[in-house]
Amino acid sequence: MTDQPKPEAAPETALGRLLAIMARLRATNGCPWDQVQDFASIAPYTIEEAYEVADAIRHGPDFGALQDELGDLLFQVVYHAQMASELGRFGFADVAETISEKMIRRHPHVFGEAAARDAATQTAAWEIQKANERAARAETGTLAGVPSGLPALTRAAKLTRRAARVGFDWPDAAAVLDKLEEEAAELRAELPGADPARLADEVGDLLFALANLARKLDLDPEECLRGANAKFERRFQGVEARLALRGLAPGDASLEAMEAEWQAVKIEEKQHM
Repeated sequence: MTDQPKPEAAPETALGRLLAIMARLRATNGCPWDQVQDFASIAPYTIEEAYEVADAIRHGPDFGALQDELGDLLFQVVYHAQMASELGRFGFADVAETISEKMIRRHPHVFGEAAARDAATQTAAWEIQKANERAARAETGTLAGVPSGLPALTRAAKLTRRAARVGFDWPDAAAVLDKLEEEAAELRAELPGADPARLADEVGDLLFALANLARKLDLDPEECLRGANAKFERRFQGVEARLALRGLAPGDASLEAMEAEWQAVKIEEKQHM
C-alpha cells in the first residue's frame, strides 16, 4: 500500500491558530520568557532560523526538515508582528498586505498591462523599481538600502555590486587578485607592530577584497566559505579518526603528526574523487 499524501491544512485556519498561540504566549498569563522578549532580543533567532531553512535545502532538500524549519521561520515573523501589534504599530495582516502590494507593484508584466519580459529584462526592471522605492523612502545614494544586518561577506559583495552598476569596479578578476596581493602585503607590514586596531583594519580589507573576487567570478562568497568550513570539518574529523587508530587524541599528537595525517586525508579524498 503506497503512502497517501497528507491533506494540506486550510491556510487561514492554520495561520489563525498560530497567531492565537503567539498572542497567548505573550499574554499576562502566558510564557514568562516570551513576555519579556523584544525586537532586539528576537532578531538573532530570526536570522538563525533563516539559516536553518537554507541548511535544510542544502542537504537534499530534506522536505521533513524544510517543513519544520519554515514553520520556525514563520513563527519569527508572527513573533515580530505580535510585538508590533501590542505597540499599536501594525499586525500580521498588515505585513502580509504590504508584501502583497509590493509584489504586485514589482511585477507589472504579470499583474498589469505591461508586456511580459524575459528574466534578464525583468531583473533590471526589478532593480529600477527597488531604486524608486528607496527614493520614496528618502534613501538616497548608490549604496542605500543594503541591509547592515547581512552577513559581512554577503554585504561586501552587495555593496560592490551596487558600486559596479555606476562603473566603480575592477575590470576583471585578475585585477582583484592584484588587489589581494597588495592588501596581503599591507597586512604583513603591520605584523611586527601587532596593533590590534591596525591588524583588524587590514584583515578587513583583505576579506573585502576576497568578497569582491568571488563576485567577479560569479560566486557567492558566503557559499564559498561554507564549503571551506565543511571541507575543514570533514578533513579534521578524518585526522581525529586516523589518530584514534593509533590510540591518540589531537591533544596528544604533535603538530607535525597532525599535519602528516592531514596530508594523508587529503590524498585519500583525491583518490575517491
